[in-house]
Amino acid sequence: MVLHFDLRIGHTMTEDDDDLSAETLISDIGAVAMALYGEKTPPIVLMGHSMGGAIAVRAAAKGVVPALVGLAVIDVVEGTAMNALVSMQGFLRGRPTSFKSLEQTIEWSIRSGQLGNVQSARVSMPGQMKRVDTSEPVEIRGEPVEEFSGSADSTRDSTSTPHLRVDNIATETIKEEEEGEGQRTEGGHVHKEQSESGSTPSDLSSASIGSTLKEHKQKSDLSSSEYTWRIDLTKTQRYWAGWFEGLSSLFLTTAVPKILILAGVDRLDKELTIGQMQGKFQMQVLSGCGHAVHEDAPDKVAEIIAGFLVRHKFAQPKEGFQRPFPAC
Repeated sequence: MVLHFDLRIGHTMTEDDDDLSAETLISDIGAVAMALYGEKTPPIVLMGHSMGGAIAVRAAAKGVVPALVGLAVIDVVEGTAMNALVSMQGFLRGRPTSFKSLEQTIEWSIRSGQLGNVQSARVSMPGQMKRVDTSEPVEIRGEPVEEFSGSADSTRDSTSTPHLRVDNIATETIKEEEEGEGQRTEGGHVHKEQSESGSTPSDLSSASIGSTLKEHKQKSDLSSSEYTWRIDLTKTQRYWAGWFEGLSSLFLTTAVPKILILAGVDRLDKELTIGQMQGKFQMQVLSGCGHAVHEDAPDKVAEIIAGFLVRHKFAQPKEGFQRPFPAC
C-alpha cells in the first residue's frame, strides 16, 4: 500500500494552511499514521522529495511513525538546499501568479524547465492549483485536464525528456516530437539541443521561449484567470530554514536502511559525502534529470525504490523481477 501525504500543499484543508513549520508537518505525519493504523502499524518506509524529503527525515528522526523500517529521500541535501534559499523569493516572484486554464499550468511547467515529462506534469500541476472564484483546490479527476493536447508515448523510456514545441500560445497546446531536435531540462534550467546541422530549432529559440513566458506573465490577472496557486509559498519564508538545517546529520544518524536519489553527484554536501564513503546509506544518481527526479524519470525511480525494498526484504519480488544493481 502507498499513502501519499500532501503536507498541506495539496487537497488537505486545515484551520491554518499557511503553517508549514517542520514541527507541524511532522506532527501531521504522526497523526495520520495513528489515525490509519492505531497501535497496529505495519512496517513503513517513509519517502519524500525536496521539502517533503526533509520532513520525512525529521519525522523518522523524531520517531513519530511506529514500525519505521526504511527511509528514501529524493534530491534534497542540506548544503545545496540552504544555499538555494537565498534566491527562492526571486524564483517565486518570477512565477506567473495565475493561469487561464489547467492546460496553461502544464505548459508553463514544461516551458520554464520545472518539469521535463508531460505525463508527470498532467498529474502533478493541477493539484497545486485552486480556482480563483471559489478558492477551492482543483479536483484532479473532475477538471478537464484531458483537453490538454500534449501527449507522451507510454512506451517511451522514462529517462528521456520529451521534445516539445509550442504551436500557438493562444490555443495553449503543447505537442511532443518523439525524435529530432528539442530541449531538455536539468536543475531547473532549459537547455536547447541542436540539430545535426548545428542550428537551434526556431520554435525553441530563446527569443520564442522568453516572449512566450513574458506574454503569459503580462496577462496574468486574477480578475480574468481561473486558477492560481493553492499555497502562497512567499508567505512561508519563516519556515524554510527549519526544514533543512541539520538535515544531513539527522539523515545519517537515523537507524534504518536509507537511500538517497539525486539528480547530480555535485549536490552532495561534505557531511553526506563522508557518510556515503563510509557506506552509511545507498545512493543513486540519475543524471539528465531536473530537480523533480521522480517526475522526470518515474519508471527509473520506481525501479530503484523497488530494488531497495527487495534488497532489505521489505517486499517480496514477483516472478521475473530484475533487481537493479545498487549504484553505491
